[in-house]
Amino acid sequence: MPGAGAAALARGLLARGLLAWALLALPPALPQPHGRPQVEEKEARFNTTYTDWVDANLLNIYAFNHSVRRNRTEGVRVSVNVLSDRKDLPVLFVVRQKEAVVSFQVPLILRGLYQRKYAYQEVSRTLCQPQTKAEVETQHFYVDVSTLSLNTSYQLRVTHVENFVLRTNERFSFNATAAQPQYFKYEFPKGVDSVIVKVTSAMAFPCSVISIQDILCPVYDLDNNVAFIGMYQTMTKKAAITVQKKDFPSNSFYVVVVVKTEDEVCGGALPYYPLSKNASPDEPVDQHNRQKMLEVMVSPTITSEAYVSSVLFCLGIFLSFYVLTLFIACWESCRQQKRKGLLAAMDSPSLDTGHARSIPTSFLGHAPYDSYGYGSFGNGSSSSAEGVTDSMGSAEVSYGYTGQEQFKRRTPSAPMRLLSIAMGERSLENVAGRPRLDSLSSIEEDDYDTLADIDYDKNVIRTKQYLCVADLARKDKRVLRKKYQIYFWNIATIAVFYALPVIQLVITYQTVVNVTGNQDICYYNFLCAHPLGNLSAFNNILSNLGYVLLGLLFLLIILQREISYNRALMRNDAHALECGIPKHFGLFYAMGTALMMEGLLSACYHVCPNYTNFQFDTSFMYMIAGLCMLKLYQKRHPDINASAYSAYACLALVIFFSVVGVVFGKGNTAFWIVFSVIHIVATLLLSTQLYYMGRWKLDSGILRRILHVLYTDCVRQCSGPMYVDRMVLLVMGNIINWSLAAYGLIVRPNDFASYLLAIGICNLLLYFAFYIIMKLRSGERIKLIPFLCIIGTSVVWGFALFFFFQGLSTWQKTPAESREHNRDCILLDFFDDHDIWHFLSSIAMFGSFLVLLTLDDDLDCVQRDKIYVF
Repeated sequence: MPGAGAAALARGLLARGLLAWALLALPPALPQPHGRPQVEEKEARFNTTYTDWVDANLLNIYAFNHSVRRNRTEGVRVSVNVLSDRKDLPVLFVVRQKEAVVSFQVPLILRGLYQRKYAYQEVSRTLCQPQTKAEVETQHFYVDVSTLSLNTSYQLRVTHVENFVLRTNERFSFNATAAQPQYFKYEFPKGVDSVIVKVTSAMAFPCSVISIQDILCPVYDLDNNVAFIGMYQTMTKKAAITVQKKDFPSNSFYVVVVVKTEDEVCGGALPYYPLSKNASPDEPVDQHNRQKMLEVMVSPTITSEAYVSSVLFCLGIFLSFYVLTLFIACWESCRQQKRKGLLAAMDSPSLDTGHARSIPTSFLGHAPYDSYGYGSFGNGSSSSAEGVTDSMGSAEVSYGYTGQEQFKRRTPSAPMRLLSIAMGERSLENVAGRPRLDSLSSIEEDDYDTLADIDYDKNVIRTKQYLCVADLARKDKRVLRKKYQIYFWNIATIAVFYALPVIQLVITYQTVVNVTGNQDICYYNFLCAHPLGNLSAFNNILSNLGYVLLGLLFLLIILQREISYNRALMRNDAHALECGIPKHFGLFYAMGTALMMEGLLSACYHVCPNYTNFQFDTSFMYMIAGLCMLKLYQKRHPDINASAYSAYACLALVIFFSVVGVVFGKGNTAFWIVFSVIHIVATLLLSTQLYYMGRWKLDSGILRRILHVLYTDCVRQCSGPMYVDRMVLLVMGNIINWSLAAYGLIVRPNDFASYLLAIGICNLLLYFAFYIIMKLRSGERIKLIPFLCIIGTSVVWGFALFFFFQGLSTWQKTPAESREHNRDCILLDFFDDHDIWHFLSSIAMFGSFLVLLTLDDDLDCVQRDKIYVF
């Protein structure tokens, strides 16, 4: 049928057309070699450039030979340049030599971040040098060149590497690129067990990697494999790696320098990645001439004798404080014994006359204190010399004491009173014979009929315009002693639970560094990092010993003081019972424990300092600052000081904000706004608590009461604040804290942990300065020991802060950028600036604790109703 034939013909034509279209749409086939490829072997020589071509049917082989001496190592370098632009048909170069085969393609494709591809047309590789046992040996190696391209031209050159073996203490300069890495050999001289490899560059970018590898073939010297073995670290301008002889059985190693394809890991910006409309997203990018000039030098490090001398030096410094403390204790004990002997002699009748001995005027040396007024306060403060007008004789009087047995006290005679005044002591002024309730005693809550009476009494006492310590030392000593002991037991518990996981974590960090060889994990000062055992920077750990030893010494001093005070209480000593600042030692024990823990955790932090464990080094600094402020406040406010639970809860909140600020605060406007608001609100609430001595309530009526106070004191009548000195302190504190909050909100410092610590230290210094000024205004004095401690501690703090701000490393930047701040050791070739900060800051903290301990020793013989509260 004609119709059926026409349809069959049409279908056949359509099938042929589709087949032809499919064949045209297929990609061009790769060139296929015709039969077996031709092999052309050529004898080649060093230092000669061979310009040649190769295709799919040709394999070029270049045969080289050179003499190798047992006592001399010469490097061999192969450099190639492919003149074709076909990136899809690269040329393969294979170098066959004894004990190793090295192969690479040109264009060389290296990958960067997000799998970006970078192509390099010029490639140079240094060949691994096999060892020889013969005196002289001729070694052969071959360079094979092949490709699947139709015709590709290339250049080949093989040269000897000058200065392939690095010499001790000699600098050597060279260039490197991502496709032309460099490595050199170093052999340990006799008697040298450890060296430091220093690599420097005048240019920060391109980013590079420094690797230390054993003498093995192959050598990993490309960006995509340099981290496979050995130790390595990224570098911008500085890099330093300490190498120990025991880690390399051949007593030699390779120093490998590789330039990275991108700078992002060193803190640089990612390069622009051009993508045209017609280009494939997987198209490699040519980086052209990405070259870096570097300089390397290998120097011996310190000997084992230097380690021993440094340890002894560190121990000697801090053990000398034990000796000095023992000497001062013996001197004070002898002084007390002489005083007691003199008092006994003055009180005993003369053998000649039978009357009490008189005190020569020359012995007194100075007039007694005639006033202990409160500066400008006109509250009729009594003079300390009033006791002189008491009865001149000695009489046995009973001393009533609520809840305790009566005891008898001998009222001193006039000469003895004069001697007491001459020695700077205030008299007890009719303490004897007065009921405890009328004087300085602690009022038990059982003495009240109802809780409303207690609350009313607190309002009456604490809202007086001028308070004395007796007004705020009314609670039972046993209750307060247990209250403040909780500070010590709580911090001891916190220390145990905090330290154990910290130690486990930093050991894991150090193990990871040692196993992987990645020295970018830890932010050391690599120019002064002396290893010992598995520790990479033993000197940074050793320098924290001062915190532990001086913290322990402070605990021993507190223990001795507490024992002496308890003995005085056992013998019913009137001075211990009724005079001076009430003695509570719980906070002092907590401070000493915090100082020891600061040393332990700082040492743990410096095992591997980095971004993830920074809080180990700062947590107990916050606690120390908080405990010092609490202790300073407790001195004059023993009854109303914060409990351990609330204090540690607040400190935990501070540490929480520290972690959140470091992790999320960098450049986060919302965080800084929230933190600044919280900071200001907390400052206002604390100011209100301190101003009203806790006699206020935060409830729904707070706004109404604020408006009422503003109306009555500012509108209805213009009256000044009732508590002027408290108001001055709190106004200054608010100015400083509001300024710090504004600074943080505007500048947004990168180191939030240090910023938060600065807030605590500024408040502590402000309160301490206010305390000393008010102490002097009140007519009190500062004894010699606390005065010397204040002067010495201030000087030491000044030097300590100087070394702290040197900034030898920072985890705020990349590891490579952090190493730009590294510096050499400055003390005994073992300790750096930060180690000296550890030394000085531990001494300064110990001195600050001693100031808090001894600052009010001049009040030990002053009645508590003569000691003002401020």
